[in-house]
Amino acid sequence: MHPLAVALQPVIDATGAEIVRALDVTGSDVALIWNGDVVAGVRLPPIHGSLERIITVVENELGDRLPMLARPGKQQAIRRLDELGAFVLRRAVEDVAEAMGISRITVYSYLNALHR
Repeated sequence: MHPLAVALQPVIDATGAEIVRALDVTGSDVALIWNGDVVAGVRLPPIHGSLERIITVVENELGDRLPMLARPGKQQAIRRLDELGAFVLRRAVEDVAEAMGISRITVYSYLNALHR
């Protein structure tokens, strides 16, 4: 594997993407170019499952599963989820509320407090 791909591996793993060989790079992949040559590619993960991946990132950052967090932790989780773009996904508020064990009204309340 090319050193550029090796260096990017932690980022690729964290995003759920994968490295592909230079010969397998397609138009939807991000080509990794070194000295003008494509040395590998990054295949981004599908949109399906993104919210679950983002929730996992936030749980890892906060050190606990979302339903186990106290109110300040849930507010912090909502802030982080918002920063990571989770709420641009369809039905994200409902899905996050379910994952946290709170109402969607509470999620909207936390979001409104962030955007005042």
